[in-house]
Parts: sequence; structure tokens; C-alpha cells
Amino acid sequence: MSEKIALITGASRGLGAALALQLGQSHHLVLVARTTGSLEELDDRIQAGGGQATLAPMDITNPDAMAQLCRSIYERWGQIDLWAHTAIHAAPLAPTSTLDSKDWEKSVAVNVTATGVLIPFIAPLLGASGKAVFFDDPQAGTKFFGAYGASKAAQISLAKSWAAESQKTGPNVQILAPKPMPTGTRARFFPGEDRDHLARPAAEAQRLLAELGI
Repeated sequence: MSEKIALITGASRGLGAALALQLGQSHHLVLVARTTGSLEELDDRIQAGGGQATLAPMDITNPDAMAQLCRSIYERWGQIDLWAHTAIHAAPLAPTSTLDSKDWEKSVAVNVTATGVLIPFIAPLLGASGKAVFFDDPQAGTKFFGAYGASKAAQISLAKSWAAESQKTGPNVQILAPKPMPTGTRARFFPGEDRDHLARPAAEAQRLLAELGI
């Protein structure tokens, strides 16, 4: 197989979309997100740049759908070269003593449980030579970030364990630290922030991919 394949979970906006636009120049993209319209708009931009994508409008918390996607990827391509996991649920900021149970459950489902399900599904597709990349946001222990901070820290803990376990056998598991960007997630956390000083998603995607040697 000569065509390089990149799977991006959480691809429709923010860093995921920026990575897709960069990777579209060198990879066939499999783009996963819940919002069909956003994926289609992204696909138009990728095609305008000469790239190609397969759209997978689905919820990563649905294990049956994700299992079917991974089977389809295997049947079509046999493997993937890169998995970039940018999907995240950003619960509203709130004092820990007033956590909303639905926000907590969704944070754990998207940020932790889905990651724990996806790693065993995707690891065989990556094989020994593929790369998996996760993106840290160290808000754990910061006031009002209880649901997001705890669930994001748990996600990164899973990634760190996988990285340590696969160091000698592969795949290559990386945890990168993006600079603050003017994404929708950050706007929810810091409304009214001066966004002019934040890193542009396109430039940050380029920098992070360079760290990966891509």
C-alpha cells in the first residue's frame, strides 16, 4: 500500500480541522465527527487543496459504530499511518461542589471511556510503524475545571501508559502540547479573552506535525 492514511477523530473544527487541512496534502484522510455539515465543509476545503477524504459522521462514544469504521478501514486499506485524537467534550466551568451529573457523565464518556475503547480498536491498524498522537491540556486541579480537567488528565494517562508499553514494539505514541488557540472550546472557557495573541490553528497544526516528523 503506497497511499498514506490518516485517521482524525474530532475532525470537524479547531485543531482537528487544521490538522486535516495540513495532512490532506500528503495523506488520504478518514475524518470522524458528529456534525455532518461541518465535515462536508471541511471536505470541500480539502478537495480545493487537492486532497481527498473519507467522511465518517459518527459519535466516538458509540462503540459499535467505531468498530464498524475500523473494520471498514482494514478492509479498504489494511492499515493506517497516523491517528490524531482531537475529540473532546468541554464541560462548562463550574465549582466542583456544583458539578452537573450530565456534564460529568458526558465528560467521562467522551474524554475517557471512548479513548479506552478506541485504543484497542485502532492499535492493530497502526501496527508497529504507525503513529498515534494525543494532545495535552494540563488543566487538572485548576479551579472550576473539575470535569474537563479530571477527564482530560485521565485521557492523557491512558495515552502515557500506551506510549510506555509500545516504546519497543510500536506503534509510536506521542503526546503533544498545543499552544492556546482561538478555538470554540477555548472560547467557552475564556469568554471575552483577547484572541489576537493566541496561536493560529493552521500554524499550530504545521508546528505539531513537524514535531512528529510529518
